[in-house]
Amino acid sequence: MPGLTDFALRDEAVDEHTHVVALSGEVDAVTAPHLGRRLLGLARQGKTDVVVDLSKVTFMDSTGLGVILNALRQLTSRQRRLVLVCPTERVMRPFEIAGLAGHLKIFRTREAALGGLATA
Repeated sequence: MPGLTDFALRDEAVDEHTHVVALSGEVDAVTAPHLGRRLLGLARQGKTDVVVDLSKVTFMDSTGLGVILNALRQLTSRQRRLVLVCPTERVMRPFEIAGLAGHLKIFRTREAALGGLATA
């Protein structure tokens, strides 16, 4: 299947409330639904804090942005939080163009994201 060979999703439970979803490769119309299902699953499982680590993402289109926004709505409606790790301009740019950078909590490193959750 085109696109899936360049995409990987890795889960990591930090503790009973915090979960990191690390992505690599391209997040597009083919791969974004996999991310969406995983994030909605975490919302249903009761995870309080979800970190989406985009450090190894090489490309993200509007489908990926939509999936992240949908997950953010689902989590916040359940009084939960979603933050992003986005260290590269290449992946940060779509959030800026769409006017979303100011509406999302975005950190440059995973450590900063986890620290931001701990102090919020």
